[in-house]
Amino acid sequence: MRVNWNTLKLSLLLATVIGLYGFSDYRSKQREIDDIEIKFLGDNTLFVTEASVNKLLIQNYGAVKNRAKEKLVLNTIEEVIQSNDMVKKAQVYFTVDGKLVSKIVQRKPIGRIESESKFYLDDSGKNMPLSKYHSARVPIITGKITGETLEDVYVILNYVNADDFLRKNVIGIHIAEEGNYQLKFRLENFVVNLGGVDNLNEKFKNFMAFYAKATKDNSLEKYAVVSLEFNNQVVCTKI
Repeated sequence: MRVNWNTLKLSLLLATVIGLYGFSDYRSKQREIDDIEIKFLGDNTLFVTEASVNKLLIQNYGAVKNRAKEKLVLNTIEEVIQSNDMVKKAQVYFTVDGKLVSKIVQRKPIGRIESESKFYLDDSGKNMPLSKYHSARVPIITGKITGETLEDVYVILNYVNADDFLRKNVIGIHIAEEGNYQLKFRLENFVVNLGGVDNLNEKFKNFMAFYAKATKDNSLEKYAVVSLEFNNQVVCTKI
């Protein structure tokens, strides 16, 4: 019987590669974690610390360092990290040199509620607890806090944050009642009665026109209330 040496060589080569791969995979799984690296992504990185993440892992998962890779379930570790109220998303993976890397995106507060309960409103419109590590410089929300009014506040804050001038100058929102919101500006003494969250683009367009003219006339300090509640007009009350 004639032997096909090319086929035999190819089969032996394939078996060798599979064997080496299996051995390498086995050794990789048996290798212990040498180090843990925690990376915070984005600009919002002050509400969770590396130490607090390590403590969270130990409390909920046990010691990670010096454990074999095969004994670690990455999805479970991600779930443990994401159980922290300050964490928006976590991605965990192994490196070839035996390191466990966790990339963490923290939640972003856009407003701070000051009522019987104190908490942040994040950029997804959800309640976010205050952090013991950092206090965010965001507009303060006061007044009648309900689920419905916070939905409206979220709409207002999104509009404010999309505009450079408003983002830098609006420091507070007071909820006088449902459907009636007042804005406080950083350098001005007057209160802006916004009314509801309808027609925000038109209301702020009218306000910016008023603000530019009043700044030019040096008359901003004369006003106590600037109302945007009425259709296509700005009604001012002097001090």
